[in-house]
Amino acid sequence: MYNLLRSILFRIDAEKVHYMVMGWLKTAYSISFVRYFIKTAFVPTDKKLERTLWGITFPNPVGLAAGFDKDAKFTDQLACLGFGFVEIGTVTPLAQPGNPKPRLFRLPADKALINRMGFNNDGAMAAARRLRNRKERLIIGGNIGKNKNTPNDDATSDYEKGFHELYDVVDYFVVNVSSPNTPGLRELQDKEPLTKLLSRLQELNKQKGGKKPILLKIAPDLTNEQLDDIIDLVRTINLDGIVSSNTTISREGLQTPKKEVEAIGMGGLSGAPLRKRATEVIQYLHTNSNGTIPIIASGGIFTAADAKEKLAAGASLVQVYTGFIYEGPGIASSICKGL
Repeated sequence: MYNLLRSILFRIDAEKVHYMVMGWLKTAYSISFVRYFIKTAFVPTDKKLERTLWGITFPNPVGLAAGFDKDAKFTDQLACLGFGFVEIGTVTPLAQPGNPKPRLFRLPADKALINRMGFNNDGAMAAARRLRNRKERLIIGGNIGKNKNTPNDDATSDYEKGFHELYDVVDYFVVNVSSPNTPGLRELQDKEPLTKLLSRLQELNKQKGGKKPILLKIAPDLTNEQLDDIIDLVRTINLDGIVSSNTTISREGLQTPKKEVEAIGMGGLSGAPLRKRATEVIQYLHTNSNGTIPIIASGGIFTAADAKEKLAAGASLVQVYTGFIYEGPGIASSICKGL
């Protein structure tokens, strides 16, 4: 049934469909008996699926990656679809419109997406307000970034602001320095600026008297030498883990005609073409850290088999995004059944 609906929805602009479908889900959620039916159909209840990391008990290991619910507008509705956790964002200190539209494109032949959204969001304060007013119990990750117009020399200040604003309303943080859609952002993955940024956030964490887990989200395009630097950095700063990985700037091995891909232009590629490389990065990080770094896997996860591949490579949890678009609302439930 979803395949038929998807074929219809894929005729409409991808970003418009996103908000249209989430509007439908929000309406359905507002009707008590429909909400009960959705929860009954999609929320896994097997205790064997639980995972505990950083003192947090995740009801199941299948989460929704950042980028889908940037502004924490739909966390209650997404909780009813069976996700073990939802990562909001990327959130920046100030609201910003993101890049010009169109900026989200489907590649059905590859089960992939290309996006150049550019951290479009309502700002950290608005996201925090919505999270304070949510109804459903759900583990929330806060993915934070810098505003487009903030120079890299001042980037740490932006991450501090997002950290302060979301601290009381999220369960863990993800520092995003790996999106290809904010000019210059990936330069922050270099060892020196990254050490400065993460050290400052760890300092703030201690000052607040709590210990919110802080993870780093990395690109799949890093070299092994850069991954070695990441491992050293995680150990030195006592970072809590890694999210691997963000979208790729590579266009290798696509089935979609080259002219069509070139016409789309710049942006990060996600989905099935990323699966192999994402698994390789996880395997490298896990092996070369002797399994000491918790990893949340993202990239090309559509099925239980895909999730098992990531977990076998060394991940502790998995996240979906593009798979959600292609597989539909039952993806978390389906993967959990397979696990």
